Amino acid sequence: MEIYSPVHSLNHLSLAQIWVKRDDLIDPYISGNKWRKLKYILADVIQQGKTHLITFGGAYSNHLVATAAAAARNGLSATAFVRGEEVKNEMLMLCQLFGMRLIFVDRESYRHKKQLFEQHFANDPTAYFIDEGGASEEAVNGCAEIIDELTVHYDYIFCAAGTGTTAAGLLRGINNQQLQTELHVVPVLKGGDFLGEAISHYEPNISKLRLHTEYHFGGYAKTSPVLLAFIRDFVANTGILIDPVYTAKMFYAIYDLIHTNQLKKDSTILAIHTGGLLGMLGMKDKL
Repeated sequence: MEIYSPVHSLNHLSLAQIWVKRDDLIDPYISGNKWRKLKYILADVIQQGKTHLITFGGAYSNHLVATAAAAARNGLSATAFVRGEEVKNEMLMLCQLFGMRLIFVDRESYRHKKQLFEQHFANDPTAYFIDEGGASEEAVNGCAEIIDELTVHYDYIFCAAGTGTTAAGLLRGINNQQLQTELHVVPVLKGGDFLGEAISHYEPNISKLRLHTEYHFGGYAKTSPVLLAFIRDFVANTGILIDPVYTAKMFYAIYDLIHTNQLKKDSTILAIHTGGLLGMLGMKDKL
């Protein structure tokens, strides 16, 4: 399937050596890395003859919306276990419009995803387990294809990370092509050092991996006045939307690392825009 994910140059703040891989333009609902993660998961679903997607996420999860949309487009049904108390918001409304059933579970129960799946769907032969965020070997292979699409060499590739699945795919693509490119990963949650191990689970050779754990701004889905001001300035000056949860933290890290001379002068940098822009709805009062 042909996709639209061009590479655009970024001239904001005279940083002429930055390019952006626009995976956010692939699809408005099956967005960015979600599209890539689900590509081979859906192929496996079809190969196994399954028809019911079971997955997991928070109340503002882009993954839930993407899975719901993908299920609807492929004639499949979908159910999501949603972490926390029952709520209503724009993201969950979209999930339900796409036909997804929502099951709200407390945070302790949510930690045991396989157990939840077995409790509710052990007797459903059509059910297919999809981990939170789509984390899987299939997802890593889908994200590795980002590297295959690049036509020029970059010194550094940057991406934001939650589970590390997209980063593992990028690293696999870099290793497969034996590139000298460094992969710089910006964890969006506090204590992101564990992502090195998570990435190595899928791609053992992490010699080209660099983690920047200091740009979480308080933790997952946390922000600060500095980050929010950065978002407003970036979007107004580039015309590229970024979200407070993932891509804003990545771009902030890139600019900070440049301005503090932690990256080679005159280096070429590619930022992976992983989409997920609907996540801004959860922070509309702040932006």
